Amino acid sequence: MPEKQPERMPKEPLAEPLHSMEEEAELAAPLMEEELPEGTLGVALGPEMPIGALGKIGQEQVREAAVTLKKYKDGKANLEARIIANEQWWKMRHWDLIKGKDDAGKSRPEPASAWLFNSVANKHADAMDNYPEPSVLPRARDDEQAAKQLSAILPVVLEQNQYEQVYSDTWWYKLKTGTGVKGVFWDPRRSDGLGDIDVRKVDILNLFWEPGITDIQKSRNLFHVELIDNDLLMQQYPFLHLDASQPSVQVNKYVYDDSVDTSGKSAVIDWYYKLYNGVRDVLHYCKFVNDVVLYASENDPEYAERGFYDHGKYPFVFDTLFEEEGTPCGFGYIDVMKDTQMYIDKMGQIVIENALQAARKRYFIRSDGGVNEKEYADLQKDFVHTTGNLGEDSIREIMVSPLPSICVEILNNKIQELKETSGNRDFSQGGTTSGVTAASAIAALQEAGSKLSRDMIKSAYRAFTQECYLVLELMRQFYDEPRTFRITGEGGGQQFETFDNSGIRPQAQGRDFGLDLGERVPVFDIKVAAQKKSPFSKISQNELAKELYGAGMFNPEIADQALICLDMMDFEGKDKVVQKVSQNQTLLQMVQQLQTQMLQMAQIIDAQNGTTIAQGMAAEQTGMQGQPMPGEGAGEGQTQVNALGGELPESGVTNQARQRTAQIANPQ
Repeated sequence: MPEKQPERMPKEPLAEPLHSMEEEAELAAPLMEEELPEGTLGVALGPEMPIGALGKIGQEQVREAAVTLKKYKDGKANLEARIIANEQWWKMRHWDLIKGKDDAGKSRPEPASAWLFNSVANKHADAMDNYPEPSVLPRARDDEQAAKQLSAILPVVLEQNQYEQVYSDTWWYKLKTGTGVKGVFWDPRRSDGLGDIDVRKVDILNLFWEPGITDIQKSRNLFHVELIDNDLLMQQYPFLHLDASQPSVQVNKYVYDDSVDTSGKSAVIDWYYKLYNGVRDVLHYCKFVNDVVLYASENDPEYAERGFYDHGKYPFVFDTLFEEEGTPCGFGYIDVMKDTQMYIDKMGQIVIENALQAARKRYFIRSDGGVNEKEYADLQKDFVHTTGNLGEDSIREIMVSPLPSICVEILNNKIQELKETSGNRDFSQGGTTSGVTAASAIAALQEAGSKLSRDMIKSAYRAFTQECYLVLELMRQFYDEPRTFRITGEGGGQQFETFDNSGIRPQAQGRDFGLDLGERVPVFDIKVAAQKKSPFSKISQNELAKELYGAGMFNPEIADQALICLDMMDFEGKDKVVQKVSQNQTLLQMVQQLQTQMLQMAQIIDAQNGTTIAQGMAAEQTGMQGQPMPGEGAGEGQTQVNALGGELPESGVTNQARQRTAQIANPQ
């Protein structure tokens, strides 16, 4: 390990490189000629060196970064220990953690009840029942078409990354450790070298940040460490020469059931840091192994000034369950429940031991009793030989007293405590409680009991929104070439959409009054809604739609009243319903205006040619042949209907006219 050097200040401009590229090549020339000693790391500098391997970021800078990484690693030692222990609790291997010194070497039952496991599994099921679906909304009218395209394409990009599996894995990790982390990267090797977005789950044990911060974006540096086989590294980077020694950076590991060999692997470090360029923070990226730079954005002319990612953010999103101060990570349900689970299993151990002792008969035998113990213990023996007189005290059964009822009561109370503290009561799993049998009452209890799940799902939606923003920014930066996506159209049919970043890139605003107006960056909002995964949510939504239809909310003739009623209601998807009702109202008004105009034109034609076109059109519109023209009285027995065939109330003038006609026709 090199001597400790001052920590690099990312907010300040980096120092000039010690040597130019030509000087570094000259200094490394002897390494190209001499054979590298065994057990050392060497770099052959030649024409095969990729862009970004040489330049401003060199050996000295990555050594300083390695010192910073060591400090960051020491700062999260307690968090890593807790994460590893929680994984043992999740696998129900926690007896290794709760055994006391007095239990060492003893053979005692070790029951591992699954109350904790069941609570975590139910929370995960709630999360997957509310799998998120993004919708992109524009902030300016000019961006409506781009937002519509992104709303259709963004779910496809996530699907291509198998995001549902990533979402599920991250939720398991979040419930166990308290924090789920997802990374949103640009992978130039995907799509046959065209490059595409890569979204994946990140293990916190491999991620290192500045101790004491709560917002990961405020960390001065961010490191991600991954162990990769040396042969694969040397195949990808031919200038590397790696030995079979252990990695230079040791990453904490879980307690695996199988042995995991890390020899022949090297720790590849992704180093992200931010530099202030006088206007904003610029994100830079460096990949190195040991003290050799594999790539650095500051060494790449394309990214030296603009940064590796234009959005300027670390490509990691933290989704915290229960927050803690002074750290971007939180604690999870296992941390809440494991103490209670420990006492449940310890009480279970006592109950099981007592039951085993009572079930197996044991005896006191006097040493001078003269009983053949082997024959007595063998139940197949019909005769047991004794020596001398067999007294009553020669053999005596050991009586085991049953545990007092308070022990079983404490065990049951601990089980109820775990259910209450985790919000995993019986009705939340579909069970019934005493005295509650009505389906509506059970549904109401389930809805009230799911508020804990709804709260933690909302936090996951906030993290999902940030992930979608990162995906959009990567599209804006890298989607230069048109790409074709298969999407689902408005009618549910299959469509193919071609998309590139031309509509979302910064757009020049031209000049006005001799001044350059600069560029306008299209900005979008992400709105997240739950896909209807659970049968209960689907049924409730369908029932609501039927109730709205039965109440006439979709009748365009009463759209004004329907909009007032909908404005007072609150349900998921309300905006779309209001939009459809408003559209139907506008459409009906347009149709009525056109019908009136056509009738007026038909009346003019009839007056000129002596035809009856207007009367026929009126009959078709009302759905009844011979219906009087507008303004004429309806005949007796005829009913006026609206455009949808519904009966309209008769006006007072028409009623009076009918009564007067009846009096003239039938005088008394």
